[in-house]
Amino acid sequence: MTRPAPLLTTHGLRVGIAEHTFCRDLALTVRAGECLAILGRNGAGKSTLLSVLAGLREPQAGEVLLAGETYARLGARASARMRGWLPQSRSEAFSSTVLETALVGRHPHLARWEWESATDARIARQALAAVGLGDLAQRDVHTLSGGERQRLSIASLLTQAPRLYLLDEPLAHLDLNHQIATLELLAELTRDGQTACVMVLHEPGLAARFCSRALLLFGDGTTQQGASDEVITSDSLSRLYGYPLREIGDGRQRWFMPA
Repeated sequence: MTRPAPLLTTHGLRVGIAEHTFCRDLALTVRAGECLAILGRNGAGKSTLLSVLAGLREPQAGEVLLAGETYARLGARASARMRGWLPQSRSEAFSSTVLETALVGRHPHLARWEWESATDARIARQALAAVGLGDLAQRDVHTLSGGERQRLSIASLLTQAPRLYLLDEPLAHLDLNHQIATLELLAELTRDGQTACVMVLHEPGLAARFCSRALLLFGDGTTQQGASDEVITSDSLSRLYGYPLREIGDGRQRWFMPA
């Protein structure tokens, strides 16, 4: 069986801030159908790396390719049609409805002076329904809770319909049921074999459950990557977080607790 072409590739990638290097010589390949978790301590460079992978920050060395092309060659509009970016936080400066905010995701697909069509509105409404905000389409975004705003950000990304989702802490502000629902939704996106997800997570048990691969950032420039079952272990996590962890499980799922 032929493997799908890579959606994201890095060669010799070095990422850091000033003299602090978060990763060096990173060779990463993400293919359609894969879900990659990025794990690491606070300050290990997870968000910085993700912004480099999104083409929003220049690496210190190496290159990032989106479907075999550089971001510079693709241009902003073509890049936005292929990859979606969810930052840690966003704010709405102006009053707008939930539906209008979700529709922003369609802008990369519209011509310069083109208005959103009925089809665009239908896509946005489907995305809102997928995150449980279908009944709030006409609500002002400034009246939403933090968790509702986070789900709206995810809905905007679904409306954008990229092939590669880059998500920085997608579970932030979400209660437990919405955390699981969001991860199930993202996992479902990759099952079509056309889409991939890369996400920063803080709970290794959820990463092991929902992500097929993992990338560990140790904060000193070294990394470890591979299949989640091989990379997310008590030994590697104890080194990663600087605290001994032990694994518990029921034969189907694995969780990690302080030893």
